[in-house]
This record gives sequence, structure tokens and C-alpha cells, in this order.
Amino acid sequence: MAERDYIGFATLAEQVHRKSVKRGFEFTLMVCGETGLGKSTLINTLFLTELYAQRSVPPVEQRIEKTTRIEKKTLDIEERGVKLRLTIVDTPGFGDAVNCEDSWRVCTQYIDEQFRQYFTDESGLNRRNIQDNRVHCLLYFVPPYGHSLRQLDIDLLRRMHKKVNIILVIGKADTLTPKEVKALKGRILDDIETHGIQIYRFPDCDSDEDEEFKQQDRDLKASLPFAVVGSNQVMEVAGRKIRCRQYPWGVVDVENPEHSDVVKLRTMLISTHMQDLKDTTRDVHYENYRAQCISQISQHALRERNKLKRESTASNHEFSDTDRLLLQKDEEVGRRSIRRMQDMLAQMQEKLNSTSVNDSVIDV
Repeated sequence: MAERDYIGFATLAEQVHRKSVKRGFEFTLMVCGETGLGKSTLINTLFLTELYAQRSVPPVEQRIEKTTRIEKKTLDIEERGVKLRLTIVDTPGFGDAVNCEDSWRVCTQYIDEQFRQYFTDESGLNRRNIQDNRVHCLLYFVPPYGHSLRQLDIDLLRRMHKKVNIILVIGKADTLTPKEVKALKGRILDDIETHGIQIYRFPDCDSDEDEEFKQQDRDLKASLPFAVVGSNQVMEVAGRKIRCRQYPWGVVDVENPEHSDVVKLRTMLISTHMQDLKDTTRDVHYENYRAQCISQISQHALRERNKLKRESTASNHEFSDTDRLLLQKDEEVGRRSIRRMQDMLAQMQEKLNSTSVNDSVIDV
């Protein structure tokens, strides 16, 4: 293209990139699962931080009547000039009590509350500085010692799958052999299909993507649900520092694809699909909530309008009946007055006639 034919809109991508980098990015991740599955350790492993350095497992006597609560922590991360404000929403106490029937309620209420707050801010006057606290992804931990999903897991997933992007992970997968991991993944996927649970589905690759990216996408899809092993311990093995778990019989490298799916989970969650998770939250889950809110508001307004119409119609009917009674009374009073006046006129006419006769007789 000649220089004189160059317009300049090809720099739009650079303009958007500069503006986005300057503004920074936000991402909210909810972590859910029973105590002891390595949720906090995995978060530290994924984001290479010590966000939960002092977390400890409570004793059994404290967990019997324990209820689910929400703990939110925010972490500002910068990498190559790109800033990310990461919010981790943890749910300590989930599934710990003897009666876990309502463990899901706190999680769903929190997600709905964030949608409601965003909807309120979006409908207000100051829309420039809206803080987006909507949950973009739910990491749900499945225990490795079960045969598949438990009823507790199914109850929560069925209530959450239309509100948030769900990614299933098998915690502490180093307690299973590779064969057992593969079998457990198959049973979990069968349960998801049987109960109609919709977990996060990776978007299809565009036809113009390179073969390496397509292969990476196929590997990520084949790894669902991710079998993960987390660690806060850093050791030097064979001349390099790794995050690992040390046992009497050897070392588990949590970032080795043959030992754990941590690298695949990190790649999907951060490197390749973070923006799609945010877009799906905005375009699907939040839009469904927004449509329900608008429908409820419209129905409420219609009910109020119909109520006012009924009251107005009833008031008009009462007013008409009153007017009709008053009119009837007025007409009756008027008729009586006319009759009295007619009688009086008749009497006066008779008197006049009699007086006229008497006068004529006297004259004679």
C-alpha cells in the first residue's frame, strides 16, 4: 500500500492495548470445596504467591457445627507492565458441618449479590467508575477419595451452573495412581452429563489459529476435570528450583504435567481463557440475571399499573353512583318545588278571579 493510501486505523489495536494496559484488568475467582483438599495451597501455587501463608485445618470438634462463610482477598499483580487486580473469594466451612444441606446457599447468595450490585450501579447516574466484583470463575474441588460426585457436589453445581463459569478440579491428586485419576475423571464427566450440569465449555478454535495453539486447546479439553497437586514448598532438584511435595519415596513436581495438571490449569485460567471467562460472565450469566431483573421490574410495574387502574375505575364507579343519587334528589326536589309554585300560582289566580268578580258586582 502506498503511503498516500494509508489512513491509519490499523493502529486501533495498539490504541486499545495501551488504554487497557494503563487501566489494568480485574478478575474474580471463587474457590469452593471442603476443608483439607488443598484449595489455599493451589491458589498459592497458581499465582506464585503466599496469599494464604497462615491457613490451618481446624480440628474436628470445631467443624461439627461450622457454617459456610465468605472470605475475600485482593492481590495486585504486575507482569511485564500489565497490572491485574486479582480477587480470591474463599468459602471456608463449606461441607464441614454434619448437616450440609444448605452449604450451597452462601455461595449462590454471594454471586447474586454481586450481580445485583453491578445492576444497581449500571442503572445509576455515575457509570464511569463501576467496580466489577462479579465472580468470573468458580474452582470447585472434588475429593480424590470418592467414587465420583457426591450429593453435596451435585446440589451445589446444579444451583450454580447457570450463574458462574464452573471449572472442576480433583484436589490432592497425588493420592491416586494415573489409572485411578483417569477412571475418576471419566466417572465425574458421566455424572455431569447425567445430571445436566453445565460446566465451562472451551470455545472452539478459529480456523486461522496455528497448529500449536489448536493442539494446546485439545490437550486442555482432554484434561477436564483437572487433577491438581499444590505445594508451598520450593526445593532445588537437579540444579533448578521447583515447587514440589517431598515423600519418603520421592518428590512430586507440581508443575510436571506427568505428576499434576497445575500448569494446564494455570495456562487455561490465566494465559488463554481469562478474557473468555470474563466475556461469558458478562454476555451470558449476567445478561440472564439482568433479563430476569428487568422482567420482574416490568411485571411489578404492570401489577401496580393494573392495581391503580382498578382503584381508579372503582372510584369512578362510586362517583357516578353518588352523582346519580344526587341528581335524582335534585330532580325530585325540583319537581316538588315546581308543583308547589304551580299550586301557589293557581291559588293566586283563583283569588284574583274572585276579587275581580266582587269588584264588578259592587260597581253595578
